[in-house]
Amino acid sequence: MSKERTLSIIKPDGVSKNAIGDILARFEKARLKIVGLKMLNLSEAQAREFYAVHKERPFYNDLVKYMTSGTVVVSALEGDNAVIKNREIMGATDPKKAAAGTIRHDWAESIDANAVHGSDSIENAKIEIKFFFPELG
Repeated sequence: MSKERTLSIIKPDGVSKNAIGDILARFEKARLKIVGLKMLNLSEAQAREFYAVHKERPFYNDLVKYMTSGTVVVSALEGDNAVIKNREIMGATDPKKAAAGTIRHDWAESIDANAVHGSDSIENAKIEIKFFFPELG
């Protein structure tokens, strides 16, 4: 197994449902160690920069608006195969397709308000972690 790091964001809908503790507990239960944790409100500039990879996509402006609509909780997670493990815990982007017991099945409302974000690759995890936790290198 490969020890790696990944980024997770509990989005405004997950925070507003008071699901922070339950979601973080799922990571820990899956043996992902929380090595960085912040609660914050993203500025429009931060959201635009973080999601710049999607700037040409039709949903980009709505995503930025949504991610700045409320508080988020950002965490850096570490463990064996952390990227894949986190994506399994989150479930499919569309909560209607998410497996029972996944975060999105249990807390997401729609494809847009889907409770959590997680890095999709080791390379992107490094970039995303550095964005929020530069001290973790």
